[in-house]
Amino acid sequence: MRNLVFLLPLMLCFLSVKSQETCSSNLALSELASYNLASFRCASVWGGQNFILRYNQTGPSLWTFVLSAPNTNAWVGMGFSKTRRMGGASAIIGWPAASGGGVIKQYMLSGYSTDKVLPDQGSLSLANSTIVSKSSRLYLAFQLKVDTPLSGIIYAVGPDGAIPSSNSLLQEHVAYTSASLDYTTGQTSGGATSSPLKTSHGLLNMFAWCIIIPLGIIAARYCKSCDPAWFYTHLALQITGFALAIAGIVTGISLEDQVGQDVDDHKALGFVVLAMGCLQVTALLARPDKSSKVRKYWNWYHHWVGRIAIAIGIGNTFYGISLGGDGSWNIGLGIAIGVLGLTAMIMEVRKRMRK
Repeated sequence: MRNLVFLLPLMLCFLSVKSQETCSSNLALSELASYNLASFRCASVWGGQNFILRYNQTGPSLWTFVLSAPNTNAWVGMGFSKTRRMGGASAIIGWPAASGGGVIKQYMLSGYSTDKVLPDQGSLSLANSTIVSKSSRLYLAFQLKVDTPLSGIIYAVGPDGAIPSSNSLLQEHVAYTSASLDYTTGQTSGGATSSPLKTSHGLLNMFAWCIIIPLGIIAARYCKSCDPAWFYTHLALQITGFALAIAGIVTGISLEDQVGQDVDDHKALGFVVLAMGCLQVTALLARPDKSSKVRKYWNWYHHWVGRIAIAIGIGNTFYGISLGGDGSWNIGLGIAIGVLGLTAMIMEVRKRMRK
């Protein structure tokens, strides 16, 4: 038993190495012998998922592709798009079958929800296709009748173990990337799934709208007994959060050109909440004196615009996380917001009990 415990990590390591592949790997698959893969160009198109693409023009207006990916008992796909975005793209998607081999189909990506990903539809002129499952990997081989395929390529992978049912409807992808492929040189550019810019954009907005600005509101509402310290704390936190929010918008604008997804709604919400933040800064400059008759109206405006801005900011942050396809951030962010919410609730109860 003890020997098995020591051998288990080695076995897992062995299986992991077997599923890895490079362009220099000897790809001797009898099922794909007719494709003469030795003459194909090869590129590692998605390092994080070990996606390998081999392709070649194998005839007049005929292109042959072989996409290789780890077999996680999930669907994998490759889409062709004018804009590197899902909307309007057509994709070749395949998954393993329990009896061996697998299923390969063309899909029309007419929208961004699962019901808009339509099987057996699309604009690709598909000549031949086959799927091979071997050595812990899937091989999607297909031919397209086209002078030159679209250079905007989307790669995606579904949830582990989630094989499409008889209706061939897909569960939402757990990861994706997009890139531009130069068919002449084999070079890819613009992968979008993971980058320092994407991480920075997410972290800036998380800290701004989900932590720092809410802390500023807590200081203003529950710490007024420490006058004037509460005001300067509130001011410092809001200015810091607003600066981070502006930086988040700037990184988001730069990031938009890299992503292969429709982010128009996310971007619009970002600009709305930023505009509300600007209104708050403007209101601070026009703050009437405490003895003024209009001060209570200013307070009403300042409080509610701030609360609405934070609600939209938090919602848009979670929306951005879902667009980025990295749901692991949701847990940590949810805990942080929960702690702040519980703190505010306790302080609110204490405030009302004093009254």
